Amino acid sequence: MADDRPTGADLRMFVVAAAAWAGGLLGLDLPGLRGPLGVLGGSGLILATAAWAGRARAGRRASQAPAALALVTILVAVAVSAAVRAAVVAHDPVATLAAGGAAVTVQLVVTSDPRVREGRFEDYVVFRGRVEWATGRGRVVDVRAPVLVTAGLDWREVRLGSGLSVAGRLAPSPDPAVTGLLAVRGPPPAPSAQVPPDLWWRAAERVRASLRQAVAHRPADQRALVPALVVGDDHGMDPGLVADVQTTGLTHLTAVSGTNLTLLVGFLLLLSRWVGVRGRGRPLVALVGIAGFLVLARAEPSVVRAAAMGVVALVGLGSGGARRGARALAVAVTGLLVLDPWLATSVGFALSALATAGILLLAPPWRDAIAGWLPKRVPTWVAEAVAVPLAAQLACTPLVAAISGQVSLVAVAANLLVAPVVGPATVLGLAAGVTGLVWAPAGAVLGTLASWCVGWIVVVATVGARLPGAAVDWATSVWSLALLSTGCVLLALVMPRLLGRPTGALLLSAVLVVSVLVGPVRPGWPPPGWIVAACDVGQGDALVVNTGAGEAVVVDAGPDPAAVTTCLHRLEVDRVPVLVLTHFHADHVDGLAGVLEGREVGTALVSPLAEPPSGTAEAVEALTAAQVPVRVPAYAETFDVGAARFQVVWPPDRAPPSGEGSPANNASLVLLVRVGGLALLLTGDVEPAAQRGLARVLAGLQVDVLKLPHHGSAAQEMGFLTGLRPSVVLVSVGADNDYGHPAPEALMPFERIRTPVLRTDQDGDLAVVLDHGRLATLTSR
Repeated sequence: MADDRPTGADLRMFVVAAAAWAGGLLGLDLPGLRGPLGVLGGSGLILATAAWAGRARAGRRASQAPAALALVTILVAVAVSAAVRAAVVAHDPVATLAAGGAAVTVQLVVTSDPRVREGRFEDYVVFRGRVEWATGRGRVVDVRAPVLVTAGLDWREVRLGSGLSVAGRLAPSPDPAVTGLLAVRGPPPAPSAQVPPDLWWRAAERVRASLRQAVAHRPADQRALVPALVVGDDHGMDPGLVADVQTTGLTHLTAVSGTNLTLLVGFLLLLSRWVGVRGRGRPLVALVGIAGFLVLARAEPSVVRAAAMGVVALVGLGSGGARRGARALAVAVTGLLVLDPWLATSVGFALSALATAGILLLAPPWRDAIAGWLPKRVPTWVAEAVAVPLAAQLACTPLVAAISGQVSLVAVAANLLVAPVVGPATVLGLAAGVTGLVWAPAGAVLGTLASWCVGWIVVVATVGARLPGAAVDWATSVWSLALLSTGCVLLALVMPRLLGRPTGALLLSAVLVVSVLVGPVRPGWPPPGWIVAACDVGQGDALVVNTGAGEAVVVDAGPDPAAVTTCLHRLEVDRVPVLVLTHFHADHVDGLAGVLEGREVGTALVSPLAEPPSGTAEAVEALTAAQVPVRVPAYAETFDVGAARFQVVWPPDRAPPSGEGSPANNASLVLLVRVGGLALLLTGDVEPAAQRGLARVLAGLQVDVLKLPHHGSAAQEMGFLTGLRPSVVLVSVGADNDYGHPAPEALMPFERIRTPVLRTDQDGDLAVVLDHGRLATLTSR
């Protein structure tokens, strides 16, 4: 008798996963219900439930009462679990100490690798830890409480899994999944005073170190990308390459993802088959591979999540894979949310689950549609290589747009181009790390082969990110995301028909190619007669002064190379006669690669204060490598570029003012620009101490355009700024930043004098134009 059971993905399983997700959000009672995850998750739950109900009406299910009860049970169970876990963390003794800002001594176990972060005034190290006991406020508590630790740079070599006794001060944590933020005082204890990591952590570190050594002789990008691809060790990646990888939709390759696990375990299963392992031995090999992967890549929440999604993908590879995979996905999502309910608010978890669901639900019919018209001699994996990244990308598009404000057009092509080398690079890299433990020269040979593979990934990422249509800006309002989600659903429905015919597939490919190579049509941008533009680069500064004929003076480069290069491309800027770096904080210089690559840059003018040292060194090194002369301009120096005249009006005598605030901010180069009959004051990040000095230097000055200092922080000399009587104020600021910029007290005085204020976080790129001799403003949104 024929088996007439459906072989496709069971939509009911996606409803189960969505119900578990909704329960997690409800139980945590977090703003995620009102944010992008909540909106998209709720929409997905409604759509999946409607699809399930449609199947029921078609007669596939006689009664839905037991299923509805099961859904409610799952939702309530996860909600209760999440609420209980959140309450336990909130009322933990360590959380109580953190709420009071207690000074404590704790026994700490390091649970994540230390990472260097650039702070407002100096670099620092952050890592996760587990408090075993704590002494504070006159009592000793015996706990197992997760904390987030911040410390000085001398903590960067602390080993994962080590135990140590430290003193510090607790504070409430911005992450609800941990009980507190522990700011550690002083250097770490000597190695002899630390409890060494367990054997498996030491073994994993030796393999990781061997892998880094195996590619140490390769070019910098390849040397950094191989460990990132194999085990998620992305410490050495250049910020410019990171931005290119993000723009081209290849970020999953540089972080631990289910792909890593699938490739590793798949290779082990193939190897075990070659050596004769059969039957029950193969699942054992898979389990050993999964355990080894978790230790090697670090058993952090993101790694556990990736491992779970990788197991789902492996389940989907067998017979009846779509149906079994859907069940495995529902079980994985529900189980992970019960164990770690904060995953319900994790964007990474959402992207992993959506991509896996897209592969299970959409990729098989799309693959079959393509294979239906391919010549018989063409293997099925060719169709699969197109269908899988296309399905994963389409499933993730609404959420990616919600968190980034962009839709990538080049992601599918980029993933398709790199697909042939991802597997070999991963396997060869892992083999290089293991072999290098035994014989370093053999490890270096394998490392070279792996680096050749990732060299192609670097080429695809760097070239793809420079294409005009690499990414399209998309508004993040509820209606814009709903429109995009609807479009993705409609496209998913018609895709089998489009891909099922050669003409449809070729037409779709042609549209994508033209969109990527030419870029989307943006009416009126760049606006005719634009004088100055403030680029939307997130929490940072990048201003562009038009000097004519494809040339512009760029003042600061923002924190994101991809964002600044996209802005310059849209403004049709090919040459930068003068690049000004007002100071060396990351939000002004980390995007430098986006200005330098693909453009002729004449001279770089920089702040006289070389702080922070790391930011200064990296910026000067990048400029020197690009053969751009670097110098500190003289106070009151004037230079002309095209029809624009620039004057350096701060700092005087190459010395920052004394007083409160950040020395680097107060040493910002401040430019007075006169062009087209307009006066512009570009203020960098100067704080009140420097602003008071400027008030004396520029007494009586009035300007047409003011760039509000320091992203609109609350620390301003508002009498000086409003006394400039600007016609328009530009605020370069990132959406939902951690600093509360722009502060209401920095904006309200301009509202009282009815001066228009434009903000990049709300309006996108900003432009000031001359329209028949009159000042006007335009925005890209």
